[in-house]
Amino acid sequence: MGHINPPIAETRPHFSENHGYKRNDVYHWLRDENWQKVMHDPSVLRQDIRDYLEAENAYFDQFMDAHEELKDTIYKEIRGRIKEDDTSVPFKHGPYAYFSRTLEGQQYSQLCRTDRDGGNETVLLDQNVEAGDGYFRSGGASHSPNHKYLAWSCDRKGSEYFTIFVRDLETGKELEDQIINTSGGTVWAADSQSFFYIVQDENHRPHKVFQHKLGDDASKDRLVYEEKNPGFFLSLNKTSSSNLILIDANDHITSEIRYIPADKADSEPVLVAERVTGREYGVEDDGDTLYIVTNADNAIDFKMVTAPLTSPSAENWTDLIEHRPGVLLQGYFLKDGFLVRKEQFEGLPRIIVRNLENGEEEAISFDEEAYTLSVAGGYEYDSSEIRYYYSSPTTPSQVFDYDLKTKERVLRKTQEIPSGHDPKKYVTRRLFATASDGEQVPVTILHLADLELDGTAPLLLYGYGSYGMSMPAGFSENNLSLVDRGVVYAIAHVRGGMEKGYAWYTNGKHKHKTNTFDDFIASANMLIEKGYTAKGKIAAMGGSAGGMLMGAIANKAPELFGSIIALVPFVDVLNTMLDDTLPLTPPEWPEWGNPIESKEDYERIAAYSPYDNVSAQNYPATFVMAGLTDPRVTYWEPAKWVAKLRVTKTDDNPLILKTHMGAGHAGMSGRFERIKEVAMAYVFALETTK
Repeated sequence: MGHINPPIAETRPHFSENHGYKRNDVYHWLRDENWQKVMHDPSVLRQDIRDYLEAENAYFDQFMDAHEELKDTIYKEIRGRIKEDDTSVPFKHGPYAYFSRTLEGQQYSQLCRTDRDGGNETVLLDQNVEAGDGYFRSGGASHSPNHKYLAWSCDRKGSEYFTIFVRDLETGKELEDQIINTSGGTVWAADSQSFFYIVQDENHRPHKVFQHKLGDDASKDRLVYEEKNPGFFLSLNKTSSSNLILIDANDHITSEIRYIPADKADSEPVLVAERVTGREYGVEDDGDTLYIVTNADNAIDFKMVTAPLTSPSAENWTDLIEHRPGVLLQGYFLKDGFLVRKEQFEGLPRIIVRNLENGEEEAISFDEEAYTLSVAGGYEYDSSEIRYYYSSPTTPSQVFDYDLKTKERVLRKTQEIPSGHDPKKYVTRRLFATASDGEQVPVTILHLADLELDGTAPLLLYGYGSYGMSMPAGFSENNLSLVDRGVVYAIAHVRGGMEKGYAWYTNGKHKHKTNTFDDFIASANMLIEKGYTAKGKIAAMGGSAGGMLMGAIANKAPELFGSIIALVPFVDVLNTMLDDTLPLTPPEWPEWGNPIESKEDYERIAAYSPYDNVSAQNYPATFVMAGLTDPRVTYWEPAKWVAKLRVTKTDDNPLILKTHMGAGHAGMSGRFERIKEVAMAYVFALETTK
């Protein structure tokens, strides 16, 4: 193959006007008007769009082919750190114990069970068999309370429309029951004769809850609840007691929950508390009492209240755990007379166990400067055993079982690194960068213990900063391929996440969105000042809404970065928020603003939207990845951004775009295919920060 020049997308006029502002989006044509059908069937993509994306893919491949050896080396390193034949610690449930397993050389996991004591192992679902050679993504699997059936789902296109199947676990055969266009999850009724699921409309919005009775035609399923507001999405789950099936309608700032008793599955849903804009809440129960976590009464970091099951509305809420500013109440569950909750304080997680009989509390926390911690209650409500998972950038994952009554802790598993791992070779630090308004931004770093802090090291700086999602400071098999080569790996815990409480989120969204970008730039400058790296030696990396962060910092401070790695980047913010037919637009207005209704929101988004602010200046080398069937960040956002960058920027730095022509938001589906994507991104980071 001869040398390929970078593709130049043609320009076609497309005029629009909002609030008196006229725009001509000359790359609008890359958005296939038939995009809903493309999600279901990528082959119907318009030919001129396909030709352009394929030309970009060929140009991308030419760049990567020149670095094939390094890419292959990194791929083998990362794969060598993964124990390919691995088994999760089983969770006991009645007569059985359930676990998942991965096999050597296989892309996907198996769902298995044994007798409760560990004998008579059965493979319930082998995803490798189900996947074949094509795209495959699991939408989850749940066994029925009587252990006779498995409801499981998958997406074979990358569009995140999942088909639900039901397997008879005695015969291993599928029942005729099959339900299409769902969001994937299922919640069983107590009698194991029916389950609940959510259907997505043609704009990919989860908007209807149905009850399916085994053996019935899915077209006759009972409509349990329909959400009429396109700005609210539905989700389904069960309380940890398994007493209540919960239907949760929510956007990013408001929630409304209904419950159905699991043993009276045919009954109508009961409203807990009506939606009040800005009020969020979650529900657990211990039979007669609801335990509700909420931000009501200005409890921005959330508090816990109780209410009677029979009269759960807000006027009957009684405080149990008061609001403590700066202590973020995250997850919780009830178990055997105990309340277990996870909190975030000063950027670090801790688990608090409360004895509901006497109110005594005990904390489970760790001494490292940065770490991740999560907790699970398992299937059995009446058992006093819980499980928690711990890791840090230097410490591989550990799984502990903990007895709430005896306080005994047992280490059940330590993540094995087949190629070897010595935590003493590395250093984890938690530093703070001072933002332009004085806020202290936490930055987690990992580097070799013998690294000289003389400003010569390349550095990869990762960020996200949206939707209140905190970035965990946990162990990663991937990052060591950079760190072992002398790269400093850093995570900027910028505003828009919840690392420092709920206000850390609200101060990085909507009217305050630009704080996210400024915090990231402040983190980069701090790392340069402290000698961890130098200007032009930083590779910045982020995906999805973190890809918007990448586009914004590339426009604002391009001189700091050697390269930008933007994975499925949300960069066409203004056009997307102006298009209320897109799957995520109405539910996203609380996060970014509604530029259709509000001139102020329009002007604010227009001022930072990465695509709209590309200018004639030098940009860092840029690596972009997209998915054709991605319903979250539609493929044309990265495609338009790259097309505009290519003809506007004033430098000769590499600019490459890879569009997966048969995959969605999560990229390729198999675990080894995903490692290849990581290897490509890391090659780019290493080559552009020398």
